[in-house]
Amino acid sequence: MARIILVHGAFHNASCWDAAKAELEAKGHTVEAVDLPSHGSDSTPIESVVLQTYADKVVAQAKSQPEVPVLVGHSMGGMVVTQAADDILAGGGTVAQVVYVCAFLPRNGQSLVELAGQPEGAGDMVQANVVVDGEPPIGTMPTDKAIEAFYGECDPAVAQAAAQELDPQPILAFVMPANITDDRDITRRYIVTTHDKALPTPLQRKMSKATKCVEIVDIDSDHSPFLSHTDEFVGILDRFVKA
Repeated sequence: MARIILVHGAFHNASCWDAAKAELEAKGHTVEAVDLPSHGSDSTPIESVVLQTYADKVVAQAKSQPEVPVLVGHSMGGMVVTQAADDILAGGGTVAQVVYVCAFLPRNGQSLVELAGQPEGAGDMVQANVVVDGEPPIGTMPTDKAIEAFYGECDPAVAQAAAQELDPQPILAFVMPANITDDRDITRRYIVTTHDKALPTPLQRKMSKATKCVEIVDIDSDHSPFLSHTDEFVGILDRFVKA
């Protein structure tokens, strides 16, 4: 069975993975859901957080146990696992594979903001509705817009509970570009969500083709398949990590 590190997206924390984590553990996998810096129980000052801060946390988590991990990134977490995987390999380590769940997959020098601003990203409800304030800038999502953007196909009670868990988001993490070596020897797989209002499907397809992914699978889902289509999501991820 696999060692799986789950990396959440913007505004979220590790709790978003709870249902999927339990199902994966029931299948025999070792699953570690990480609170990125300033999110959830992590006490890092939000003003200090950039993309590299996130990646460093994931690298440290990967190194905390001897088993080679599968890194799984959701949404913004794709930026994080891309940088973390590259940093691990640059340091002489290895990862079993990297799985992208409706996630950003950058080339070297690309930031989340640059990727989201491409024509294929039109209709992104996050950029359209995020409220940004302060210096350095911090973003929040209004609850009603968050539910529509992230949880449109979830049970209403699940969506409401998930929205209540959302955290403020350091915007500097969106603008820091990936600093990686393109096309390293990393096995990548991608889950495309076809009803996504947060990261439009055409942009997911573009990114998953720009960098080699050995397998791309569609789920007819909103932006949170681990909540709205948990069994299907877990079945795909279970198959991925056994491949």
